[in-house]
Amino acid sequence: MSRLEAKVYIVGAGPGDPELITVKGRRILQNADVILYTDSLVNDELMARVHPEATVCKSSGMDLEQIVGLMANHVRHGKSVARVHTGDPSVYGAIFEQMALLKKENIPVEIIPGVSSVFAASALLEAELTIPGLTQTLILTRAEGRTPVPEKEKLKDLAAHQTTLALFLSAALTKKVVNELLEAGWSEDTPVAAVYKATWPEQKIVRSTLKNLDQEMKKAGIRNHAMILAGWALDPHLHERGETFRSKLYDASFTHGCRKGERNS
Repeated sequence: MSRLEAKVYIVGAGPGDPELITVKGRRILQNADVILYTDSLVNDELMARVHPEATVCKSSGMDLEQIVGLMANHVRHGKSVARVHTGDPSVYGAIFEQMALLKKENIPVEIIPGVSSVFAASALLEAELTIPGLTQTLILTRAEGRTPVPEKEKLKDLAAHQTTLALFLSAALTKKVVNELLEAGWSEDTPVAAVYKATWPEQKIVRSTLKNLDQEMKKAGIRNHAMILAGWALDPHLHERGETFRSKLYDASFTHGCRKGERNS
């Protein structure tokens, strides 16, 4: 067991597949004195890889003050703490509120990034979310539910840009999603996909159109733990027009530091 510093390591565990954790994240799990993980979301297989002498705690039944108090207490006693979050902790990870209290207690924190569910979902769909000549912007957001969104970040307003959208925490709000995108001028035929528990053994993939999204998700029984991706980059037949959307990167006439372009004769 390699000794870690006495501080809190916020570790992104990835989307589900225990192999989709960074090498650094795995090393910290294997060497931390204390593991505190979101047991409702993180794959238990990862916990089988922690050091046998580590103290392993589940956080699903704890509130913010309990979570922070436990971590701070262990660090004060010279222990290293791995706080394990699903996906990448910087996106809808609720880590800011933990770090704010830890900083008040002068507890050092280090964040270890992870593979976000948005990228696990796009990989399963074999999709590039930024296609040259089609869309060069990806918006990560969510539909407004019990937790409000800032007034300037309403889904309808963001959707007006008609870029690729990745919607977190929105699987139970598909009717609202569809209505707001249609109000923003999206076509009913716009390709969409929903990926439930990406990379878990029980994952489900639904490919549909904006018009049929809600119906297809109901049919599949998906109402939580799903990433919704929307936009023409999700068109499953886009590869048939591949030559239309080639980038400059590999164009024979495009020069860069490692390649001289072909000159016209």
